[in-house]
Amino acid sequence: MKKKLYFLILAVLALGINGCMNGNASGELENVGLLVPETVNDGVWGTKGYKGLLKIQSNHDVDVFYKESMNNDTSIEQAILEYENDDVNLVFGHGSEYAEVFNRISNEYPDIHFVSFNGDASEKNTTSLKFKGYSMGFFGGMTAASHTNTDKVGVIAAFDWQPEVQGFIDGAKYQNKDIDVIVEYTRNWDDKPRALDRLNTIANKDADVVYPAGDGYNVAVIEELKERGLFAIGYVSDQSDLGESTVLTSTVQHADKLYEVVADKYSKGELSSGVLEFDFKDGVISMGKFSPLVPEDFQTTMNQHVRTYIETGKLPNGKEAK
Repeated sequence: MKKKLYFLILAVLALGINGCMNGNASGELENVGLLVPETVNDGVWGTKGYKGLLKIQSNHDVDVFYKESMNNDTSIEQAILEYENDDVNLVFGHGSEYAEVFNRISNEYPDIHFVSFNGDASEKNTTSLKFKGYSMGFFGGMTAASHTNTDKVGVIAAFDWQPEVQGFIDGAKYQNKDIDVIVEYTRNWDDKPRALDRLNTIANKDADVVYPAGDGYNVAVIEELKERGLFAIGYVSDQSDLGESTVLTSTVQHADKLYEVVADKYSKGELSSGVLEFDFKDGVISMGKFSPLVPEDFQTTMNQHVRTYIETGKLPNGKEAK
């Protein structure tokens, strides 16, 4: 009887120790690191990551670190080593380029959880975040199609896998079944000269509303559209400040808010590995400010469409987002 009691006590103690270890490993946010491929001062994507980092610092009372120009494996690996020495246990790689290297080195840093965007996450301490871009593209396409005078609109996207591109096409055709949507690709997020060359191609085909779906070149494209007297749908940020007579509305990805969501999940032990998707209902995607050129009745209708989508998951065409 004594021997059975002895083993029972050992089993209870073991369960208690395991419980404590699991809680600490998955829930205690220590310090947070950020890697950006270019700069945090670009006013668009990089800046949003930096703002998200500062919000985490404020809300969770932790130290935060960031490193710019992290665009090759050697610099990334050195940065992670330094972050480990700074007791960082949550690292954000602010782009799809970090997913592969995070998967490869994650086993060397079991106490760090690695977060990237729009990539694969195959290890237990890696997560990839994806904005469900189809729906925001759909609403952007509807707005573009409502304002065109030529029945031709354009998209300058970086890559053909971007879901917002097909969303824009489908939304434009839902609004105007006779519309022609011209799509050009840069194959690069940051190549401004190529994006402007693609704009020439689109403009020469009489498109008068353009969606520059690349955060590294969208400002340059919008400025050129302004010079030409054409119109834009902003991308990633609310870009109405670039000119309300040019920017009809924007499809906004609130990466800074998403950082807060992820940090909260981690601190509660609820951050899953693998690919996680986020949408309007999560508060991390929204439509930006409408231009005064967009009729108020259309604005009201669009706002109702967005509310309906948040509540039901159904787009104006009655379908769910892809």
